[in-house]
Amino acid sequence: MRFGIISDIHANLVALQAVLEDMGDVDQYWCLGDVVGYGPQPNECIDLLRELDHVVVMGNHDAAAAGVISMREFNSDARRSIQWTIRQLRDDNMKYLKEMPEHLEHEHVYLVHGSPSDPIWEYILTPEQAQEAFNFTKQQIIFVGHSHIQMVFAHRKEGEPIAGRPEDDYALRIGSNRMLINPGSVGQPRDGDPRAAYAILDVDRELIEFHRVQYDIEKTQQMMRAIGSSEWLIQRLSYGR
Repeated sequence: MRFGIISDIHANLVALQAVLEDMGDVDQYWCLGDVVGYGPQPNECIDLLRELDHVVVMGNHDAAAAGVISMREFNSDARRSIQWTIRQLRDDNMKYLKEMPEHLEHEHVYLVHGSPSDPIWEYILTPEQAQEAFNFTKQQIIFVGHSHIQMVFAHRKEGEPIAGRPEDDYALRIGSNRMLINPGSVGQPRDGDPRAAYAILDVDRELIEFHRVQYDIEKTQQMMRAIGSSEWLIQRLSYGR
């Protein structure tokens, strides 16, 4: 079976459509949260996901838009974007956000936006943080989002996990190894590469594939300007920061 792993769409429909087209056929889509926030098309992104066979966990922007958490911890640009998103969301899509679970477990896989110990807020960026995640759950593979950075942490029996950044179209063999994987962001990459990011878990071949795909960034930026987004949020899409 093949599972498409996506995260941090951030209401960027143009990027999401490019990822789905590039990904091709998969048996199910696994979304690691932050479907909304920042971008100009929250309803359209949720609608597209709801058409697919998918599972999803709650991200911090999803939680804030749904009223599950306060907006106080967000910066001013993020708060304004969430407030705008709330005004746009249809009732059925607001319900979709509110019903998102904080984490999901699928056989030997753990899905969460932030971290197993703090599903909504914690970033996993260092080997120390990855080790805490490995200690928290015994699942073989942990998929996380939130940082918008495509990363791999490989568990070791002794010493800290080994951290790495996968290259384009890299296929990582799993075997019996424990891994913590961030597929990167669909709608707002922050690793210096503006292309949309995603991963594929191929269970039969015991591989995790990492991919990037070009999308029409200017089209999304034009829509963001039309809704009054901050210029910083608009420009960062061009630089992947």
